[in-house]
Amino acid sequence: MERGLLWLPLLAAFFWLAWQGSREYQKVEAYRVWAEKFDKAKYDIYAVLGQKEHNLTWGKPTTKGPINLETFSLLDVKEVRLLVDGKVAIMDNYPQKGRVIELEFLFSPSKSVRVPFTEVPLAAEWGKYLQGVLQSLSTEQK
Repeated sequence: MERGLLWLPLLAAFFWLAWQGSREYQKVEAYRVWAEKFDKAKYDIYAVLGQKEHNLTWGKPTTKGPINLETFSLLDVKEVRLLVDGKVAIMDNYPQKGRVIELEFLFSPSKSVRVPFTEVPLAAEWGKYLQGVLQSLSTEQK
């Protein structure tokens, strides 16, 4: 009887982990369907991000698909910055770890959008890519 009671918390933990894994799989599958309409897309536990031509769309992943979606044009963006723990980091020389990692898209001094990331290298790569897109857009407009 005592042995059975000792295994009960382990069994509960196993079922909880299986349920969490199932939920994460559902989120990834919902993201996969959503991302098909974009040229480039990313998924992590904090946010999904998709690029289609000059537009970026981002939101929060759920099992039913991304929610709280926001779309903005790269034509309106003045600057893309990498923020690690609230401080601006250089895209080529960034800290390897941080608690809060975001890409900030500046439209004007008072208006910006911040997209959260789980890993600094992933955010830096996206930042470099989007800075390149911004540079090519600015040369096209001239």
